[in-house]
Amino acid sequence: MKRIYLLLNAATLLACLFCSPLSGKRKTPQPVEPAAREYWIATLDRTALPVLTALSEQRLKAAMPLETKIDRAQHVGYLEAFGRTLTGIAPWLELGPDSTAEGRKRARYIELVLKCLDNATNPESADCMNFTEYQQPLVDAAFLAHGLVRAPKQIWGRLDERVKRQVVDALKSTRTIRTPTNNWLLFSGIIEAFLLDNDYGGDLMRIDFAVNKHLERYKGDGTYSDGDLFQWDYYNSFVIQPMLLDVVRILHKRKLVSDKTFQDVQRRIQRYAAVQERLISPEGAFPPIGRSLAYRIGAFQALGQVALGHLLPAEVAPAQVRCALTAVMKRMMEAPGTFDEKGWLKIGFCGAQPGKRGSLTRRAIIQPSSIWMLYLAFSSRETSERSPRLYKQPHENRIYSKLPG
Repeated sequence: MKRIYLLLNAATLLACLFCSPLSGKRKTPQPVEPAAREYWIATLDRTALPVLTALSEQRLKAAMPLETKIDRAQHVGYLEAFGRTLTGIAPWLELGPDSTAEGRKRARYIELVLKCLDNATNPESADCMNFTEYQQPLVDAAFLAHGLVRAPKQIWGRLDERVKRQVVDALKSTRTIRTPTNNWLLFSGIIEAFLLDNDYGGDLMRIDFAVNKHLERYKGDGTYSDGDLFQWDYYNSFVIQPMLLDVVRILHKRKLVSDKTFQDVQRRIQRYAAVQERLISPEGAFPPIGRSLAYRIGAFQALGQVALGHLLPAEVAPAQVRCALTAVMKRMMEAPGTFDEKGWLKIGFCGAQPGKRGSLTRRAIIQPSSIWMLYLAFSSRETSERSPRLYKQPHENRIYSKLPG
């Protein structure tokens, strides 16, 4: 499907830079490679900058290739790319500018995103985006809203009132789109939760229906079904658990759900994150199960969000997650054919597989949500003495080091 490179990071699958292959013997912990963080940021540049730079200059529609013959790609692809990119990098942007090289880079990204939000929603812009035609804009408006939820100060708080009104009007316009009763309920839910949280008249009925339906569909051991029937895929991470947690957090802050509901939702994503960490091999591989695999690293958004929120269960250390995600990123983003000659991300799971059908690329137009930047934000914001800084703690990946020799 479309090359849409969405969600910028297809990379995030970072994984075990420091995890050794199975050898049956315990390994001496190695010091954290100082280049790990720089590698993540370089990957962010490589995947996000083409989208944000072009959109900030009102030339995204002219510059971004659509790797598909589907007609609707011309109407929905650009919002997909921007919405998912913003979702992934928003927690990192929320760290704000500072005097470091990384802080100055963040300042540049923040300015780009502010221009992009104006250009994406201004009817006079050459890159004004479609929020109402076809069903797909609901999905990507939701990712856009989720990005704004994740960066309330550095992005939403910096917009002038004119652009805020444009964005709110665009988000509200998606209310005309009918929602299937599966994970799509949370697309309406996160949009309305954002509007509620910022006093723009969020629709509580839509929010409650999305939350209650998913609470009914909890299947146990940290997993929800996507619709009435359970199916093996990564939608608990692509959409369900990250959006559900943030919607319920907003409701809880406003005393609109009980402490128990909030704690249950949080406890479930913690369990799911522990399972996700164990899915990653020492080489950074993971099972290619289910649809939308071209979202690449988006498969681990839930794991990143739990790390970001300092919610990792006791048996999963932050540095352990860093190792796993770094290996995944390297394995996926360095595969031959991942980018085209102009630097745009191509469709695929590992490298480029434009001819694949079905579960691999049929919805590649919405590639992965850049979860790895979400995880990067966690490392920067770490202040708890109880929890080691992500980039400074050497760690022996427990899942491998404790295997019997």
